[in-house]
Amino acid sequence: MAQKPSIPKGTRDFLPAEVAKRTYIFNTIRKSFEIFGFSPIETPSFELSTTLKGKYGDEGDQLIFNILRSGNYLTKTKNGEVSQELTELSFDKLTSEQRVQLNQITSKISEKSLRYDLTVPFARFVVQHQNELSFPFKRYQIQPVWRADRPQHGRYQEFYQCDADVVGSDSLLYEVDFVLLFDEVLTNLDLPDFTIQINNRKILSGIAEVSGESDKLIQITVAIDKLDKIGKDGVVKELLEKGVSEMALEKINPLFDITGDTKSRLSQMRSYLASSEIGLEGVSEMEFVLDQVEELGLKRAKVEFDVTLARGLNYYTGAIFEVKANGVNMGSICGGGRYADLTGVFGMKDMSGVGISFGADRIYDVLTELNLFPEAVDNTLDLLFINFGEVEEKQCLKLVKQMRAEGISSELYPSSAKMKKQMKYANDRNVKNVALIGQDEIDKGILLIKNMESGEQTELSFDQAITQLKA
Repeated sequence: MAQKPSIPKGTRDFLPAEVAKRTYIFNTIRKSFEIFGFSPIETPSFELSTTLKGKYGDEGDQLIFNILRSGNYLTKTKNGEVSQELTELSFDKLTSEQRVQLNQITSKISEKSLRYDLTVPFARFVVQHQNELSFPFKRYQIQPVWRADRPQHGRYQEFYQCDADVVGSDSLLYEVDFVLLFDEVLTNLDLPDFTIQINNRKILSGIAEVSGESDKLIQITVAIDKLDKIGKDGVVKELLEKGVSEMALEKINPLFDITGDTKSRLSQMRSYLASSEIGLEGVSEMEFVLDQVEELGLKRAKVEFDVTLARGLNYYTGAIFEVKANGVNMGSICGGGRYADLTGVFGMKDMSGVGISFGADRIYDVLTELNLFPEAVDNTLDLLFINFGEVEEKQCLKLVKQMRAEGISSELYPSSAKMKKQMKYANDRNVKNVALIGQDEIDKGILLIKNMESGEQTELSFDQAITQLKA
């Protein structure tokens, strides 16, 4: 019995029209990246596991896809020790100690992992090629990443990221530039209403300091980041479960009631963090970036300070960005932030960087939901020649070759099928124009061109047809 074809959950096939729309997104982003001075690089789809693990926090590390070594290592290991160790673990709910144990076990059977994002591989790339680069180094990268997340609407296990990073400078002017870049790309994609949310990890460090729980910074930021998903009560519950004291919660609680516009919120944070030097530094950085952006102006984006924005990645040390499409039931479509010393884990200290990522798959879903793709984006064929028979076919083949030489995408229908069938093919392919070349047209030396959108038919010479089709 034939096997029913299927693909893994969290992955997708893309039909030609969908690929055309995705290409439109990639090209729009790529063009803006290059206008802003970024250069392209590429890195392997998988890295050594040691390169990736320990860079994303406990929750992130659990979502890394590991690649099994060639051969059956479960049975080849001495006395089946790996198999025995695995069977002794309960996978329903692993403790932190068991997670460490599991990582030790999997390291015996897996030494490579699919990349979780593009930023950590970029840090490895910078260190490995430091003598070949000029700093500050500005790179962009458009490639797929993989995460073992639970598949759902807007969340996939395989998806593309479109990243831009600057490494080798701690200037806040780059944060300003990235806000402008978000605005540029999403405006060019004609997204009508979107908000750039911004925070600073130093502000979050200040909150932990003021609350008296500096050693629980990660637990606090991870919980606060979930506020829009689990609500205030859920955040408080999670903080208590992670050992944050009742006294600390009393000091954190006023944060949930901060209101007003961005300037007002920052003013309230400056008062709240009055006793924290690092917290006040974060507020000052925020004020600088937002003041510069306000002076330069934005095309469509709204920008707002959000103290609950944390992004649960351990390597952010300064600005944190997230972008959301307003009026659409979707999570963030872009994100990023400042990392002071990401390359340090690879032996290159004090190399500050800042970067952002456009979630192309989520952007695709948003543009689809809002019907924002240009109508002509999947008109991939400029001209289809109708096949009337053997004599006409020979003439059309010559014309197809000439059209292609002029940069006009063209093809000839492969057989002299019924006109209805050929025109259906043209409609299914979303062809822009068809050429009807019968014996009369051959004798007159003309092309009869039909515009498939308007239905208008025009007799043209070859040169006139070229001019019209290129217009």
